[in-house]
Amino acid sequence: MTANSDVVVRAEALVNLTQRLTELLAQQAQAFETRRPHEAADTIEESAKLANVYRFESARLKRDPSVMNGAPPALRAQLLRVTEAFDAVLARHGRALEAAKTITEGLVQAIAEEVASQRSATGGYGSSGERHAPADAGVAIALNRRA
Repeated sequence: MTANSDVVVRAEALVNLTQRLTELLAQQAQAFETRRPHEAADTIEESAKLANVYRFESARLKRDPSVMNGAPPALRAQLLRVTEAFDAVLARHGRALEAAKTITEGLVQAIAEEVASQRSATGGYGSSGERHAPADAGVAIALNRRA
């Protein structure tokens, strides 16, 4: 293999990696947007692995852009196009995740407030004038604020 063919192989691999990662993130964003996050879970592991490889390769390319010297102009243009598509899908994915997070936090907060209001309800008064505690007064609830 010549130096030029090494560049072509590297550029094609980066194009394929970026396309696959874009596809996975688009599927995940769609799942979050349609309120079916369980469908996104199927691709989380693969997208995390690919994202790490992408991060490594893009950092290497940023440090030394000359690694793409010798790549055919059409391949360089294709890499630019798939990178732009990836950036757009990444932004969409971020918005979908933020929306899902906001909805989840709102639900958790509403549940916590309902539980708290039910617990603070008085149990009434007994014949001696003492307050009765609610039946579940000794039960604790833990909420994860990162839900």
